Amino acid sequence: MDQQVGAHAVEGSASTDAPASSEGSSGLTRSLGHRTMLMIGLGSALGTGLFFGSGAAIGVAGPAAVVSYALGALLIAVIGLAMAEMATARPEPGSFGAAAGRYLGEWAGYVSRWCYWAASVIALGGEVVAAGAYLQYWWPQTSRSVFVALVALAIIVINLLSVRAFGRAEVVFSTLKVTALVAFILVALVLVLFGVPGHPATGFAHLTDHGGFMPGGMESIWLSMSIVMFAFVGVEVVPITAAEADDPRRSVRTAMRALVARLGLFYVIAVGLIVTLNAWTDVASAKGLTASPFVKAFDAVGLPAAAGIMNAVILVAALSTGNAQLYGAGRLVHSLAVDRLAPRFLARTTLRGVPLAATLVSTFGLVLAIYLAQTGVADIFTKLASIAIFSVMVTWLLALASFIAFKRRGDVDGSVHLPGGRVTAAIGVGGVLAVMATAFEVDDMRQAALIGSGWVLVLLVAYLLTRAGRARARTS
Repeated sequence: MDQQVGAHAVEGSASTDAPASSEGSSGLTRSLGHRTMLMIGLGSALGTGLFFGSGAAIGVAGPAAVVSYALGALLIAVIGLAMAEMATARPEPGSFGAAAGRYLGEWAGYVSRWCYWAASVIALGGEVVAAGAYLQYWWPQTSRSVFVALVALAIIVINLLSVRAFGRAEVVFSTLKVTALVAFILVALVLVLFGVPGHPATGFAHLTDHGGFMPGGMESIWLSMSIVMFAFVGVEVVPITAAEADDPRRSVRTAMRALVARLGLFYVIAVGLIVTLNAWTDVASAKGLTASPFVKAFDAVGLPAAAGIMNAVILVAALSTGNAQLYGAGRLVHSLAVDRLAPRFLARTTLRGVPLAATLVSTFGLVLAIYLAQTGVADIFTKLASIAIFSVMVTWLLALASFIAFKRRGDVDGSVHLPGGRVTAAIGVGGVLAVMATAFEVDDMRQAALIGSGWVLVLLVAYLLTRAGRARARTS
């Protein structure tokens, strides 16, 4: 395939004051509409963390987990709207990473984008391993590594075809997920308020049984936040798509506002219904697909194939989230190359506007997933996942700090605004730091902080070496 290198890669980095071209100088094409961008955002953020993993947060906070998800929705709304405001002002490759380079210094743009890349590719590997397990539910005699490899290949092909093909796939995936979630909410409401033959209405007793609404006290809400916030990771993909939107200001504005509202409603309502339908102690201790509260709800209204139906939905959720994560990771690596902070060949795009090399580099998580599925070295993946958790929080902090500097500079266009501006962003910084502070009490977050801090130090050293290499190249 013929390839081209973005002109901006030659002309300078995102840390300069000159605005990056928004009309394709990076080689990317503008073909995403606002509805597609909304579905891409939902596809990335509405994943297995809700459909299958909400039990972990409920295990920490009990029924009060619904409060944790409400607070998480507010915090991610601040982060998402801050990113969107910067993206509409400058719809350029690299989005919040390029903004960090411009407003905080080139080092910040480097660290922000590589941190998000690490979080995305590792999470991508996790989604693909999960998808392999869901396929194994139907064909248990087949090796999981075979299914993992097939899912990985499907995700790679979708991302390499064109951004339009990627967007269409995400629309289909996200539509299926949202439909399943709405169906669960409707069925759960019937079971709670009215009941069905053989299953009387559960009412609201489960919210206060087994130790009360907040069995672990106020502290449990705080301690569960590290689990809750990772479930919201993915809204960042919307501002990343700004560089490939046909009308970036309108599309990012519409998509982000709708996304943060729907994510908040979906998560809070769904988790609230989960702890209303079931004793929270049962949800926290449940293992396996058939123990999923979604499966139980469909089974209660006489759907004998509930486990199979939900398995298909969770499989689609994993595919959708993994698809969007590879897209975001590839685009950020491409933007680093455009800004001369990564090897130049990673800035090349195909005639369809796909950053081929950057996307292939970002399949590292897929290769790792296939290896882990074959060898079963789960403890290594747990350590890598801790890097992902810490890395995305570093990205959020840098994005909010960039936004505060962005507002101070008055670099706005009026398309979208974070209510409260710098004050709200500062509160958001405090919120992210509060979540990171759970490392003092939660073992998994302590590990995340230790390994993640080491990763950030590695990035800072790599940046210094990159800058020194560019300086030598200029003087030679």
